[in-house]
Amino acid sequence: MSSSMIELLLLTAIAVFVGWRLYTTLGSDAGPPEGRPRDQKPAVGNKPATPARENTAGLRPAFTGPAASGLEAIHSADSSFDPKEFLSGARSAYEMLVKAFAEGDRETLGQWLDTDVYEAWDAAIAEREKTGAEAPQLLRLKRSEIDAADLDAGGTARVTVRFQSELGIGDMTRTSEELWTFMRDTSTDDPNWLLDDVDTP
Repeated sequence: MSSSMIELLLLTAIAVFVGWRLYTTLGSDAGPPEGRPRDQKPAVGNKPATPARENTAGLRPAFTGPAASGLEAIHSADSSFDPKEFLSGARSAYEMLVKAFAEGDRETLGQWLDTDVYEAWDAAIAEREKTGAEAPQLLRLKRSEIDAADLDAGGTARVTVRFQSELGIGDMTRTSEELWTFMRDTSTDDPNWLLDDVDTP
């Protein structure tokens, strides 16, 4: 037998031996170790469970600020009352009523003003029409916040809003700050609030 043939047999025997050792050490290709599925990534750590959302259904809203007790009393009488929604509606009412006053729109004012407020504004419009004075124009509503709130024994709710605005009269501009009090009878189904009083701080 030639020497080259002997070398080939030796190399083949070594290769078979090495392959057998690898097989017995690592195992067959039936799957990855630990019985873990081939496409599953190793676990890095348990992900913390997401806290369950607290069930707040049926809980009373929390009222804060100087008018908190009055707002809570109004909510007790009318569960649909929401201070944020009320304040948003009050801002819209302020803009609408200041515009109506400037334009002398008595029809709009009559729908949203209590009797004594309407009479005072009607007299001011009449005086302006008589003298030809310019009406104030709302340039910008700068700030609005609930200043006070109460519910009387008869179920009438009153909420006072502090408005700070910028008004223009001719070429002049001035800052106005007023307290507007809105009222509503919570014993009725009428959701509308009337302007009950206008004052200056």
